[in-house]
Amino acid sequence: MTPESEGLQLRRAVCPGSFDPITNGHLDIISRASRLYDVVHVAVMINQSKKGLFEVEERIELIREVTAEFGNVEVESFHGLLVDFCKQRDIPAIVKGLRAVSDFDYELQMAQMNNGLSGVETLFVPTNPTYSFLSSSLVKEVANWGGDVAHLVPPQVLGALNRRLGRT
Repeated sequence: MTPESEGLQLRRAVCPGSFDPITNGHLDIISRASRLYDVVHVAVMINQSKKGLFEVEERIELIREVTAEFGNVEVESFHGLLVDFCKQRDIPAIVKGLRAVSDFDYELQMAQMNNGLSGVETLFVPTNPTYSFLSSSLVKEVANWGGDVAHLVPPQVLGALNRRLGRT
């Protein structure tokens, strides 16, 4: 029996981001959210004005590969307001990882705005200290200069990075 077959509403949350590329820090937050919610939507933001290292479709495929073991993660892209994405899918909660106090200032403003616009709640999850310095931008910069990022990203992402940067 599933919650839906018994007439119960599934507990849903979204983990949004650009994920260019997904890092072990992102994966840690998604993994933890997947233990708390019945369905976790990973929403890959489309930013038309910003050229990423990976196309949105590539990011979605990489995320699907590295989250497949969780069994309750759905991955798709979105553009526009995150709260609209949430409304369209009946998602009442946003899960965000916080690395440092500096993240909190910005994320608190976003959480308050999102709640004011739509009633969607934001839950903050402190990042595992192992990943407290980690960002996709940092991974791309280190990888671009030939640094070893194998401990910062899942193996599938490392392979994709190496291929993209012409190292295979």
